[in-house]
Amino acid sequence: MNRLQHETSPYLLQHQDNPVDWYPWGEEALNRAKSENKAILLSVGYSACHWCHVMAHESFEHDPTAKIMNELFVNIKVDREERPDVDGIYMQAVQALTGRGGWPMTVFLLPDGRPFYGGTYFPLEPRFGMPSFRDVLTSVHDAYVNRHEEVEAAASNLTGALGATVLGLSGDGQSLNAELLDGASQSLTGDFDQFHGGFGKAPKFPQPMNLEFILRTYQRTKKDFPLHVVSHTLKKMARGGIYDQIGGGFSRYSVDAIWLVPHFEKMLYDNAQLSRLYLHAWQATGDDFFKRIAIEVYDYILREMIAPEGGFYSATDADSEGEEGKFFVWSIDEIKAVLGEEDASIAIAYWDVSEGGNFEGHNILNVPFEDHLVAKQLGISVDELQEKLPGIKEKLYAVRAKRVAPGLDDKILTAWNGLMLASLAEAARVLGRDDYKAAAIKCGDFLRRELVTGDNRVLRTHKNGQSKLNGYLEDYSHLIDALLELYQTTFDERWFTAAQALADRALVQFRAEDDGFYDTSDDHETLVVRPRNVQDNAVPSGNSMIAKQMLRLAAYTGDAKYDEAARKTLDLQVAAMLHFPQGFGEALNALDMLVDGVSEIAVVGDLQDAATVDLLKVTTEGYRPNLVVAHSPADVPAEATIPLLSNRSQRDGKPTVYVCQNFACQMPVTTPEDMRALLG
Repeated sequence: MNRLQHETSPYLLQHQDNPVDWYPWGEEALNRAKSENKAILLSVGYSACHWCHVMAHESFEHDPTAKIMNELFVNIKVDREERPDVDGIYMQAVQALTGRGGWPMTVFLLPDGRPFYGGTYFPLEPRFGMPSFRDVLTSVHDAYVNRHEEVEAAASNLTGALGATVLGLSGDGQSLNAELLDGASQSLTGDFDQFHGGFGKAPKFPQPMNLEFILRTYQRTKKDFPLHVVSHTLKKMARGGIYDQIGGGFSRYSVDAIWLVPHFEKMLYDNAQLSRLYLHAWQATGDDFFKRIAIEVYDYILREMIAPEGGFYSATDADSEGEEGKFFVWSIDEIKAVLGEEDASIAIAYWDVSEGGNFEGHNILNVPFEDHLVAKQLGISVDELQEKLPGIKEKLYAVRAKRVAPGLDDKILTAWNGLMLASLAEAARVLGRDDYKAAAIKCGDFLRRELVTGDNRVLRTHKNGQSKLNGYLEDYSHLIDALLELYQTTFDERWFTAAQALADRALVQFRAEDDGFYDTSDDHETLVVRPRNVQDNAVPSGNSMIAKQMLRLAAYTGDAKYDEAARKTLDLQVAAMLHFPQGFGEALNALDMLVDGVSEIAVVGDLQDAATVDLLKVTTEGYRPNLVVAHSPADVPAEATIPLLSNRSQRDGKPTVYVCQNFACQMPVTTPEDMRALLG
């Protein structure tokens, strides 16, 4: 075993038995490189990455290749999910060198950490137009030893470029307006695939942040086309193979344009964002299809991805038994054997199962035809079809559960848990699900206990009872989002207090000189550059999410420091949102909140009183993304933990609601009808 045996990351532990003399990222490896004057080979990946596994099997488990690596380099293995700072810096370098990026990522560094060469996957033998990994190793070493001045110059130039702002961060404070939102929406929907949904061609990613922004555009403008874009896309995705028709949950992306063949890994962050998006689509449309998919995703997460302590696991692999997708696919004979003739005929018709299959001789279950067409083909009613399907799914799930399951990445990441907790907490109150509420509270308690320190510092990751690594801006911002959602579901002020404390800590330790935010705190490990990734990728950037949370806190507290921080952060991204909206969906969501304004709702009344409950139900009716709610069971004095509640009292002894916007309030009302009229 190498040094990775002492790590907690499942990805690093996958490499503990490699013949490669791996180090985790840290001083020990960097010091050895300096003392021996060796270049560093940095390999970055994650546990659910298919091509990471391929390269590991081909090269890192291959004794001759490992021998070269050990003789010529100091070898460092990094889990990108634990260390997004290291991953982000060197991914930017690889993209600058090659014009593309991805994982596994292979980067060669000087002993001081400056990159000079890199790429992604390299094969064991020359193929795909790529040199063999061993040839790359020997060529890089030769350059490092015999052309060191050239290598030094390349490293200096590349590192200098990493420190530069490449997105043209700028703003004049005047462009944060509806015109920018409208232009971004038109740009995004202009790439809409009107047949299959989604954007562009293969491969297709769900893009939940961009779809959420388009749904917000519908809410703001009441134009039908944005709603069609979202509804059509969400239906096509949920009926495709990218959605697990038997167990619920979405895979990472579709390799084709029709959502049929997924890359089979399931990531917590995708399902966190998509469950919330489907919930919002149901609120916006009233279409129970979206509600059903949201519930199926939540139930999948609570069944398969939750730790006993209450946190959520990170991912499941694409592969099982060495084959991608083997766990999820079916043959027609398996379907018949499990279900019997009558139920099998329904399953075969509904999920488009055939003898030849649609994926390497097997069937990825998908729903290409509308229910009424399937029912007509089968000679049954739509109601009969829909009554039969849950039982059929149960039988197939029970059989599938006996297969060798894909690997589970059971580390608990704060940022991703924040995304999932925010979605689950919102679902608990929107759907009236006490089980979701209990799970959300348990997760919130776990995160505060294990991943937030006594002085409101956030840690990144938890596994096997150990929490470690400084939290990043995304950890703070996503957790703040979750805590504010948990407050609005429980009205327990400890969640609000915790969220505000984390925001105040972020303002102190992550603020940049131009009033934006860095990804790392001011006392974080010194890297070759201090990372600052403002683009929204698979998860919202820390900058985008913190801007949204600052706006919410400004609405709750009336404190200008939160509003100012949000405005300055978004102002720096104006050019990027204008010219590349595809990469700034969450920033646009925050901007929508700023432009549209936050509706501030204060409700005073006993929660045991049905009239209070009826008022609170109005806040979950329909899709109102720019709304914050505070509650007090009784009249509130001037000094309140949540300033939005200050000086609020019941009128005529009845539960009362105050509706405010931009710090100006309407007359208080006591009926749901009057409240709806004020909300519009």
